[in-house]
Amino acid sequence: QVELVESGGGMVQAGGSLSLSCVASGRTFSNYAMGWFRQAPGKDREFVGGISWNGGSTYYADDMKGRFTISRDNAKNTVYLQMNSLKAEDTAVYYCAADASRIRVIATTTNEYEYWGQGTQVTVSS
Repeated sequence: QVELVESGGGMVQAGGSLSLSCVASGRTFSNYAMGWFRQAPGKDREFVGGISWNGGSTYYADDMKGRFTISRDNAKNTVYLQMNSLKAEDTAVYYCAADASRIRVIATTTNEYEYWGQGTQVTVSS
């Protein structure tokens, strides 16, 4: 079993930045590819981006490319999401997720991730 806990959410003005963290406990963190997703009210949970188990590869949804950066520190069991140039439409609950399959470099759909955090709210005011 893996427990994921996100932190760092809050309120920011459009154009600003926020950094989210997700700390994992339980099994060996470095075995997992990690992903970030978000869910706005009334919308489906959507893929934000992901990072491979060793941090060597990252992949982002088109709207996040150039604005968001995912990194990880396996020694700290932590994955990060740095968000810059935030827009009002980035407002959502942000979730981290762990993929323990080791058959995918970076998964992009919710059903490919076995473990989820509780989410952290990000609100961007225009």
